[in-house]
Amino acid sequence: MGQRRIMIAGTGSGAGKTTVTIGLMAAFQAKGLQVQGFKCGPDYIDPAYHTAVTGRPSRNLDSWMIGNQHMKDIYSRAEKGADISIIEGVMGYFDGKDPLSNHGSSADISEIVDCPVLLVINGASMARSAAAIVKGFQAMAAPGRIAGVIVNRVGSEGHFQLIQSAIEKECGIPALGYLIKQPDIAIPERHLGLVPSVERGELDSFFCKLGELIAATVDLEAIWHLADSPVLKESDHSIFAHKKEAKVSIAVARDAAFNFYYEENLELLEANGARLRFFSPLKDEPVPRDAAGLYIGGGFPEEFAEELAKNERVKSSIRSCIAQGMPTLAECGGFMYLTEAIEDTSGVEHPMAGVIPGKAVMKNKRTALGYREWIGLTSNFLLPKGETARGHVFHYSNYIAEKPVQPAYQSKGRSGIKEEGYATEQLLAGYAHFHFASNPALAERFVHAAENYPLQRMTGSCSIPSC
Repeated sequence: MGQRRIMIAGTGSGAGKTTVTIGLMAAFQAKGLQVQGFKCGPDYIDPAYHTAVTGRPSRNLDSWMIGNQHMKDIYSRAEKGADISIIEGVMGYFDGKDPLSNHGSSADISEIVDCPVLLVINGASMARSAAAIVKGFQAMAAPGRIAGVIVNRVGSEGHFQLIQSAIEKECGIPALGYLIKQPDIAIPERHLGLVPSVERGELDSFFCKLGELIAATVDLEAIWHLADSPVLKESDHSIFAHKKEAKVSIAVARDAAFNFYYEENLELLEANGARLRFFSPLKDEPVPRDAAGLYIGGGFPEEFAEELAKNERVKSSIRSCIAQGMPTLAECGGFMYLTEAIEDTSGVEHPMAGVIPGKAVMKNKRTALGYREWIGLTSNFLLPKGETARGHVFHYSNYIAEKPVQPAYQSKGRSGIKEEGYATEQLLAGYAHFHFASNPALAERFVHAAENYPLQRMTGSCSIPSC
């Protein structure tokens, strides 16, 4: 007996893997089992679903951003105490960093963590042809890795049985269940404002219904046995091992407007000696008095722009802290919040913290998406010149400033190389969502800068003109 883990992969985006994943999580939870969720690739929305269903923080697994060993450490740490881990894939099973390799794909991750895979296919309007799809995926996958199939959007139980017989005869693996096509079991449209509704519990009845549907038409016992896998152990030299006691506080903005953080970023700060102090800009809570560092993560401040604009106490607090040289990282939504204003799609400007010149202008379409590697351009406290980090971008706004600003980093992605972000010696801000595990020195530097902050403040050492 080893650990139990199973990956839910799809033939492509829209095949139904999120629906099946959440349904399986809910169904196993209903049996009294502890379920740990994981999501392949850079994503904050699907992990929010997982966390809501399982009651355990879902984790991202990404071989391109953070490498194989760090990723295995993340898995090993998170699965402790769980009866079964369910890993949701990303896009199609073989889709990752580029079209010429499996690097960063669900296929790559399933090999690294040695995980059996259930392939979710869209069974609408086909029967025997479904076997050809599955056989094609088997041909490109490692032998035996795809262990079973779940068929989504079938017309009836009889329709599923036609597909099942074809797959089992031609592919030699079981079709373990199905979901009938029903408009009311589709996952709500993924938009940034969805996360608060998840956190408020508004989708709990929906998750429960998915679990009941899955339990009625999917062989949970077969999946339970199929999920039995070899034990993965955390490295003896894991980057997440605590290096020293917490002696300094770092304030972290966390509420409905700012909640996009890789949990590992926060844990790496703690491992390096930080005590995290959470506060809510939406509630007009100022930066905690004992904070010596400030982290404002991503989210969707544009959804709450009117409220944030009115909350002068927290804006004044943030301006004061940054002016005094407090080391500060602002990612995506946090970056937008530190500008002079957020301009909504109607052209209305909402005043923000005003630390960074310029404004964030919202668009109706996504303006950037995908993996990025960043190279530091300045003597910044976090990502100094020449240092690299990896992560992703996902945003619907553009940053516009009347005069050129000091860029923070060079950004390398599929669209080319650009200079982006905003930097002073003690402030790094931009659309980047860094994964600290891609360069663990980021967390170490952040804590070190926070430890030095009180001394800088007392001596008046500060690179910001208004200090």
